[in-house]
Amino acid sequence: MIILCISIIIFNVIAFSANKHLTKSQIVQMWTFTIAFQSLVDMFVGVKYKGYWYFSRDIDLLYLLPITVLIPPINMLFINWYPFKASLTKKTLYFIYWLIFMLSYELLILLPAPWGYFNYGWWNLLYSAIVYPLLLFLVLKFYKWISSFS
Repeated sequence: MIILCISIIIFNVIAFSANKHLTKSQIVQMWTFTIAFQSLVDMFVGVKYKGYWYFSRDIDLLYLLPITVLIPPINMLFINWYPFKASLTKKTLYFIYWLIFMLSYELLILLPAPWGYFNYGWWNLLYSAIVYPLLLFLVLKFYKWISSFS
């Protein structure tokens, strides 16, 4: 829980102060997409199939914190710093850096309470290493899609 509270403050401050590219409308759309998509994934993998959970196996109000105010600013940072006009090599390296960051953060939040807040059922870090690039790719595609309307 301690890491969650610190992370929420740090990631939100950085996301909003470092934002150079996202409009208010894009921020709202990215935030909404992130919450909806994360909730959908968590509903199946976490709740139905007991792959992982936040805090406890039950859904409670604390469950909303990572989904609503932690993950959306991380996606904002990913999009804001994405090297859209760079070479494929730089874009690939960018994905790799983010993957390393996300896996490292996941290891950190697996610490026992009161520090951590994430728990594994049958899920493990290898599954995250496979899924995270797909999730980042979906966030990037969603951003490109909503940007096409501007």
